[in-house]
Amino acid sequence: MASVRKKKELRQNQFSELRFSCPVILAQLFVTLTCISIVSCQLVINVKNKGGDLIQESLHGNPAENTISLKFQKLDGTLLSMLIDFKSEVQIFKMIVLGEEERADESQYQTMCFIFKFIKSEFISADAMSKLRQKNPGTIRNPEEDKGEERLIMNLGVDLGQASRFSPWVFNVCSEAKGRIFTRDSDLKAWAAGNNLTYTSRLEATHSFPLFTTSRCDETKDTGAACVCRLPICIGWYPCGLKYCRGRDSAGKTVSYRCGIKTCRKCRVFDYYVEQKLNCMWESVNQD
Repeated sequence: MASVRKKKELRQNQFSELRFSCPVILAQLFVTLTCISIVSCQLVINVKNKGGDLIQESLHGNPAENTISLKFQKLDGTLLSMLIDFKSEVQIFKMIVLGEEERADESQYQTMCFIFKFIKSEFISADAMSKLRQKNPGTIRNPEEDKGEERLIMNLGVDLGQASRFSPWVFNVCSEAKGRIFTRDSDLKAWAAGNNLTYTSRLEATHSFPLFTTSRCDETKDTGAACVCRLPICIGWYPCGLKYCRGRDSAGKTVSYRCGIKTCRKCRVFDYYVEQKLNCMWESVNQD
């Protein structure tokens, strides 16, 4: 459980004040975009989910590596670590699901990784992320737009030893998941963009699962039987776009400049194969 405790401590980190050389003053936004040189920074955001529970998110932008990471822990103990690799157009969701107390297996946990194609328009860049500054760290944030729910059918398993074919970050992020790293054939085709060699190379790093001929776990009574597990996760707040304002420069010419961010909320539901229902017992709770 050392790795779980370590991840729990991550959300206790406090946001360190950044110094900026030329901040843009905003009247109604709590985040300021600035024109500093490239740096790496972290934001700690307080968000309420739809059930009214308070969640603390930690966001980190690294322009040098062209990545963004986001981490938080749900009240049920589930830990999410998300990483966006802009260069590879890969988004990684690493989830640690703790054992259930009522079955006296709280010392047990499962680690899963879900890899899928990142759409650049869904998140601000790593450079823009590194230039965000939070004015009131204790304030509870509400997203401007709810992007609803996306269902992802993860019909392929990824071999950890060949995971670098997708992104150099997969191995380190997902090493604990081992045989529970998943992706989709549709994403392999999207990454390849018509290049058969690229598609074949990544396909060789995967193995398929019989999702479409296997029963759902919430319909399976035998705890030792294979089934299709469903795992939902919602990110309650993230910067999904930039806002631009118009002003005038010293010569009186109209100019456009970045003056804030647009914030969103989005849920995803992952369907994936488990060799036995014991690895998806949270669906039994919903059924009973």
